[in-house]
Amino acid sequence: MLKIFSSIIRQFIFWLLFFALNRAVFLIYYSGLVAMEKPGFSEVMSGFWHALRLDVSTASYILIIPFLLLLVQSVFNARLIDIANRVYTAVIIIAYTLVSVTELGIYGEWKTKLHYKALHYLSHPDEVYNSASTGKFIGLVLIFLLMVLLSNIAYNRFFFLKYTKIRRNYLISLLFLIIIPPSLFLGIRGGMQEIPINQSQPYYSSHNILNLAAVNSGYSFTFSMMENYRFMHENPYQFFDEEEALRMVRQIHYVEKDTSIQVLNTRRPNIVILLMESWSADLIHSLGAEEGITPEFEKLADDGILFTQCYASGNRSEQVMSAIFGGFPATPITAITHNLDKVVRLPSLTEDLKDAGYHSSFYFGGHLMYGGIKSYISIAGFEHIMEIYDFPDSLPRGKLGVHDEYVYNFQLDELGHMAQPFFSVVFSLSTHSPYDQPMEKVLDWGGSENEFINSAYYTDRCLGEYFQKASQSNWYDSTLFIIVADHSHNSYRHWHVTSPEYRHIPMLFYGNVIKEEYRGAKIDHLSSQVDIPHTLLKQLSMNTDDFFWSRDLFNPYSPEFAFYEATNGLGWIRPYGHFVWDKNIGFTQMKVPDAQKDSLVSEGKAYLQVLFREFMDY
Repeated sequence: MLKIFSSIIRQFIFWLLFFALNRAVFLIYYSGLVAMEKPGFSEVMSGFWHALRLDVSTASYILIIPFLLLLVQSVFNARLIDIANRVYTAVIIIAYTLVSVTELGIYGEWKTKLHYKALHYLSHPDEVYNSASTGKFIGLVLIFLLMVLLSNIAYNRFFFLKYTKIRRNYLISLLFLIIIPPSLFLGIRGGMQEIPINQSQPYYSSHNILNLAAVNSGYSFTFSMMENYRFMHENPYQFFDEEEALRMVRQIHYVEKDTSIQVLNTRRPNIVILLMESWSADLIHSLGAEEGITPEFEKLADDGILFTQCYASGNRSEQVMSAIFGGFPATPITAITHNLDKVVRLPSLTEDLKDAGYHSSFYFGGHLMYGGIKSYISIAGFEHIMEIYDFPDSLPRGKLGVHDEYVYNFQLDELGHMAQPFFSVVFSLSTHSPYDQPMEKVLDWGGSENEFINSAYYTDRCLGEYFQKASQSNWYDSTLFIIVADHSHNSYRHWHVTSPEYRHIPMLFYGNVIKEEYRGAKIDHLSSQVDIPHTLLKQLSMNTDDFFWSRDLFNPYSPEFAFYEATNGLGWIRPYGHFVWDKNIGFTQMKVPDAQKDSLVSEGKAYLQVLFREFMDY
């Protein structure tokens, strides 16, 4: 009767080996491209290890049906269930192999995993055939047939266990029911960690082809379909004729004069972005908050350039990554970082800086697989990436990861050995629940947000210590620091989550590379994190043409507006008013003079329409 456990374990092993086979075929097929990138043999092979957790998750999904079949068979012994198992497995083998072999055909051109857009092409097989050489097409068909045949033979001969004519044992059936579902659940979510697994987890290399090989093809394709199928054919935010919407958006972005003010005393500073988890403007006294939460930031603001009207492009960490490093605003419903096929087409601030001689690094004390962040920053070009697994075990950590003070110190130590100029990002963690920072509470007010404001006090203290230590470094005087929040957070003022007040965040440029006459300045220009690439590249006298959605905040002629996603709609802010609109319930806020209401709504909706169309077209 224990064969019931043996059967599902053998099937689990089969799927892991099957995934590894498909991965090996991909690497062999594109061995020439792999060799061109010159990774070491051990780096190539380690992809199989890094792929294991996502492979386990995929196998666990697949085994849900065999589990149910075996459970029924343990009670009602029937030969038909054996047949159902074989047929189900054969169907999955065929479907998965079709996805895998199709990737072999498209990778050379698309440089991505197979994704939902492929259905456009697969619906016209004659075009697929005509776009490939006859030899290549026949070769791929033969690979498909051979892999399907060999996989089915291997499964039926070495892994499948016939389960008929076995004496029933209801106790074993009960144990099977108790043990296997939780095991499959843990396998599906990738373990007991706080954040469930996603396709970002296997990313491990600076060579994108190795990362893509490590991502399970079936998992990736299924996720792409689920994420995009609902707006595969139609823009859910279609308000105007396409040309008219594009005309309005171009008018919104029109810059009368390119007169950027040079606030830096060097064209090639080191650049450090301190990305602050969940920092709301309601933590910053100089932005209207209660006093005493972030005193160290206030000291920095007195000697930097503070943007007083900055609004978070999105309300999730992954959304700000594409905003800062890709200059692409957050979208409602979905995030572009969830789509490997799209992010490879985004412009990249990191790559532009790399072309200018910069060395790049990214530090985060927690798990970067959340929201596809790890895959995105890898594709964006960061050369050195540190997350929770990469820090020494000796560093104190909480439930989510290494506490801010230790991550800050680690980054400072490494920057001391990094070639200049460098571009480095350190992403804070401690202002994310469960707020288990290593510090006694200092603030005794804030109501339900008392723990949050105390966590902000802790991170602010770490920020002060960070700059005190950094100022002793030989690279300090040549470095521009940008302190900006990823998104906001509920505060003691309890704004509605889609309101401008909630989305208001701090952004500060700081450092001795700022000319003295601009230190202590406050810029009231409406802005968001999306504007960082254009603003920064202008200061470096570099080309900004790729960053259409980004503006130069040091150009007094730059248009003044702020856009942010609002779950199922948008928030749109102009100096004279704002509105918030939701696709399902309509306008939730409208504060604008009647005479300007129609034009304000039209331009905000046009902006969203063109933005989402570009998201769809990537």
